[in-house]
Amino acid sequence: MTAQALDDLRVVEMGQLLAGPFCGQLLGDFGAEVVKIEPPGTGDPMRDWGREKPHGKSLWWPILARNKKSITLNLREADGQELARSVIAKADVLVENFRPGTLERWGLAPETLWELNPGLIITRVTGYGQSGPYSPRAGFGSIGEAMGGIRYVTGDPDSPPARAGISLGDELAGTFAALGTLVALHARQRTGKGQIVDSALYEAVFALMESLIPDWEIASYQRERTGSVLPNVAPSNVYPTADGPVLIAANQDTVFRRLAEVMGSPELADDPRYATHGARGANAEELDALIGEWTAARKSSEVLDLMHGAGIPAGLTYRASDMLADPHFKAREAIIRLAHPEFGEFPMQNVFPKLSGTPGEVRSVGPELGEHNAEIYGGLLSLTEEAIASYTARGVI
Repeated sequence: MTAQALDDLRVVEMGQLLAGPFCGQLLGDFGAEVVKIEPPGTGDPMRDWGREKPHGKSLWWPILARNKKSITLNLREADGQELARSVIAKADVLVENFRPGTLERWGLAPETLWELNPGLIITRVTGYGQSGPYSPRAGFGSIGEAMGGIRYVTGDPDSPPARAGISLGDELAGTFAALGTLVALHARQRTGKGQIVDSALYEAVFALMESLIPDWEIASYQRERTGSVLPNVAPSNVYPTADGPVLIAANQDTVFRRLAEVMGSPELADDPRYATHGARGANAEELDALIGEWTAARKSSEVLDLMHGAGIPAGLTYRASDMLADPHFKAREAIIRLAHPEFGEFPMQNVFPKLSGTPGEVRSVGPELGEHNAEIYGGLLSLTEEAIASYTARGVI
């Protein structure tokens, strides 16, 4: 098997739901051994989340928990905390997404863990971060999306703020947590010391907000909801065809000239109303109307063939069925299939990004609760079968 970039790392994942576990998923995708700690008997609530639950099983869990090893451990008990310290002492990274102060109450404060493991990277994912007046508050991704600014600018101008149909804030916080973890691991190569990676939901969203702040403070411009377009960027919109909408993005000068030629109206590229990026932005509505009139007279396949042939970015809005049928998804192996004990063949998105020398890999779907207790407690910690049985009987694991 090809070596994976992170296959020399052990990650202990605490916490539940989405933001912290998504960080763990990303690290596991590239080879890290991710040991997920779950409460005995119940496990991570994500085991039950998702709209569709055939066989009473979540279709989300096999993806979010892929490549992970599940152990059970009651972190609210002194014996459980002692076991946790023993596992963490043998790890490179701890990922947790409890409220600030929770680890400290459990005797797992960073300073305590660094006494056992000076090189430990402690990645902490929360709603508001480890400091500041809001840090004690409970935080979910939806609140982070609102506070971080993306909710206000998402949707149609005449409607209340909308949300994306995914848990965007959580997954952004998990992505930035994974990035921060890798940066901290790189720094450890020079210093030998661990550090805290502090990823807050609202700041992860805020990091995407481009020039939102100077737009307001310097130019007194408040970004608003603009539907399917960006202000002053044209043409870049959804246009009607005889059998459904297509997206065309021809806002660069040279690309717009190609679009004008394909439309049989090359003079548009020299028209003062459309000749420059700024002019097209100022006259976006009338330009979109011209393009829409041209596309509406043609089928989407014809429009797309013309766009692709001329080097003009264009495409359709994909649903799951479109992705499964698309030859490019197939050629890139963007969707893979793994064996699942209940579902049989289980499809999911592949590891991304792609590495040429040390590619990531999905090695297993999400584990059963406590599936790896014997491996971790008996192997990593060298506990006897009698000790494991005693801990199990007392509800510690």
